[in-house]
Amino acid sequence: MKVLSVVGARPQLVKLAPIAQAFSGTEHEHVIVHTGQHYDVNLSDVFFTGLGIPDPDAHLGVGSGSHGVQTGAVLSAMDPVLELERPDWVLVYGDTNSTLAGAVAAVKMHIPVAHLEAGLRSFNRRMPEEHNRVLTDHAADLLLAPTEEAVRHLTAEGLAGRTELVGDVMVDVCLRVRDDVLAGRHPAPALPEGIDPAEPYLVATLHRAENTDDPRRLAGFINAMAALPVPVALLAHPRLVARAEAQGLKLAQGAVHVAHPLPYASMVAAVLGSAGVVTDSGGLQKEAYLLGRPCTTLRGETEWVETLADGWNHLVPDPAELGDEWVKLATRPAPEAARGTPYGDGRAAHRVVEVLARHHAG
Repeated sequence: MKVLSVVGARPQLVKLAPIAQAFSGTEHEHVIVHTGQHYDVNLSDVFFTGLGIPDPDAHLGVGSGSHGVQTGAVLSAMDPVLELERPDWVLVYGDTNSTLAGAVAAVKMHIPVAHLEAGLRSFNRRMPEEHNRVLTDHAADLLLAPTEEAVRHLTAEGLAGRTELVGDVMVDVCLRVRDDVLAGRHPAPALPEGIDPAEPYLVATLHRAENTDDPRRLAGFINAMAALPVPVALLAHPRLVARAEAQGLKLAQGAVHVAHPLPYASMVAAVLGSAGVVTDSGGLQKEAYLLGRPCTTLRGETEWVETLADGWNHLVPDPAELGDEWVKLATRPAPEAARGTPYGDGRAAHRVVEVLARHHAG
């Protein structure tokens, strides 16, 4: 069996790591195509080296652009790669423009498509990620769902016959890296200057278009974080830096200390050393949950509804509306309630390979 993985953005590279490792112990052929959607070294190269992912077999180099331009560039560049490789499966990951373009390119060439992390729904159609996941799910031949909730969404959309519950591959890599960090096999993370790792601090990220494109919203989020009584390590995505500069907004103010995005192991170490997380990232919400740190999500909805149980995650679409409660919420201690295992047992990647092989043979 020959499987071609299409990846292009930081979260997809993290998911690719356990998949590549699972394939390495089999007789199957695994081809990696990097679209180049994320091309900043802090969002791409460090994940291949830091997580032991094999070098891509093809790099499309599409770069940045509007959603239409970026999606179209991946579509155009995928055709010759698929003609050359002729895989048995095209495996697409998550909810980016690369996800949708990889799926459509394969469908047009009658190559079976499997969607990893299928069935997630925020039910917010203003999010480009929501369009990408819904369209990809309905185009794909095999839907690899991470959770029971995702299976329910797919069933409600008439897709139960194509759905397999495999668990979440992010658990595979997060727990492995967590154990390495706790065992001292990774150096301490490079926190922003002014943050003492021996004292309480928060880890923060902010990158979604709905939060960064509106100058009022972005200023409100930065002001809310700046007013917190503990230091905030803001790991600034290039999109955030560009939007702040265009809007004349200073990111480093008050409690906020700015640094570049971290390699994955350093991010895990930073979260483990923190008192909590403030983010609008889907992946970091889940990682905070897996690592036992309270998360405050700067959105009105989440795809990872399991993290909301027992107060591990709280949704805050506008901190200004909370007044003084914002500070209490963002700096709250971890809940005493035990966390469940809604995302699986850490062997999802092996199940993905088994399911692909079974459906190919069938």
